[in-house]
Amino acid sequence: MRSRCRIQSLLGRFLSAAIAATVLATCPGASAQENAGAVTSVTGLAFAERSAQRRTLEPRAAILVGDRVGTGPASRVSMLLGRDTALRLGERGNVVIDRFLVNAGGEIALESGPLMFDRPDGSPPQPVRIRSPYGLIAVRGTRFFAGPDDNALGIFVERGEVAVTAGGRTVRVGAGLGTTIPSPGAPPEPVKQWKQPRIMKLFGSLR
Repeated sequence: MRSRCRIQSLLGRFLSAAIAATVLATCPGASAQENAGAVTSVTGLAFAERSAQRRTLEPRAAILVGDRVGTGPASRVSMLLGRDTALRLGERGNVVIDRFLVNAGGEIALESGPLMFDRPDGSPPQPVRIRSPYGLIAVRGTRFFAGPDDNALGIFVERGEVAVTAGGRTVRVGAGLGTTIPSPGAPPEPVKQWKQPRIMKLFGSLR
């Protein structure tokens, strides 16, 4: 009798697991759908925090929706979100993948550090928003930098265009141009061409 009950119990667990696997494979809101991308390269220390748990990141590690991705001193991490959205985070950086619909855009929170956003020419438009304590950056297919510029937040666009909203004002930044948000809550400064040494200094923080 005990053996029969044990077999029935194991069978019930097996069926439950099979049903759960079927649900995960077919439901769009299941945990299996939370994968936003993967790590492509790491220099130094990089980690992801989720539900009060931290895991060290290595190449090919999964990046999940809801992850807070961070780096240590003199560290860098590169990620591929969806099919062709590349992010590179510089030292002592933190970003949160708040919402990312694979190949359909998403939302990212830049909490600290320098960030490079890159999508190749010819990619289908995918609306992406990057929030920070300074303001909001609305992105369509482009390559741009956002991060510390002395005591401000600097945004420089190498290719494409972004719309920067802060302090009740929105400016559009095109290729070869930049703007700065002096402090959280302040409006962005006028868009202008940046000198090469300034550009190289900002991009150098991601190498």
